[in-house]
Amino acid sequence: MPTNDNQKSRNGNKKSRNIAIGAGVAVAAVLLGLASYTATKPDDSTGTVKEEAAGAAPSTEQQAGVYPELEKLARRDADDPLAQGRADAPVVMVEYADFKCGFCGKFARDTEPGLVKKYVEDGTLRIEWRNFPIFGEDSERAARGAWAAGEQGRFWQFHEAAYADGSKEKGFGEDRLKELAKDAGVKDVGRFVKDADSAAARAAVKKDQEEAYGLGATSTPSFLVNGRPISGAQPDEVFDQAIEAAAKSAKGRSKAADK
Repeated sequence: MPTNDNQKSRNGNKKSRNIAIGAGVAVAAVLLGLASYTATKPDDSTGTVKEEAAGAAPSTEQQAGVYPELEKLARRDADDPLAQGRADAPVVMVEYADFKCGFCGKFARDTEPGLVKKYVEDGTLRIEWRNFPIFGEDSERAARGAWAAGEQGRFWQFHEAAYADGSKEKGFGEDRLKELAKDAGVKDVGRFVKDADSAAARAAVKKDQEEAYGLGATSTPSFLVNGRPISGAQPDEVFDQAIEAAAKSAKGRSKAADK
């Protein structure tokens, strides 16, 4: 049966959209992947993964380094327990991180609380967490534990406990995860243990991990702020500038749409 003009048009539009997203991912791979390669390449003698405090910082210009097609990676699911902030916030920061990463912990303790107070609480920013375990099985267990805590509405409390000073040095074995769950106020620890070892937990972590690798993000933490890639635990002002530029741009688009 011949394809009609409308169907051809829809297929063409879909193809164009896929090409655009692919181009954006390729750009992000350059910005995140190449900038972070030296942070994560195996040590010649030990085969271990290295960390780095900061990778690629974005330009301070409002539109420089922004790839609108990458904004589509924001899920904006109001029921997502691994997110905080309004689902319709003008700015979404997607965070790819590992609970074994020391610089992720530094960001979580020193920078993120300020961003929450300054931008999440006033409705400007939404933070969407993506589990990106890159430091082996301990990282994988922690990621699944975080997801399981989220199933009982305690992800961010688990996040805080797991990133507390000295926490990662204790490891993330099964007993340690149960301790963290209790510290986070998870009510049903038995359910938590089952959820953390479930196929659903593994699938959720794998989905986030593959999304990050698809962007070329080979180190943690890595971020997208309304389509602007940021690599590494940058100074507070870098995030402030990126969020404020994204909010200004979103406001401009909203005004243009209303005309």
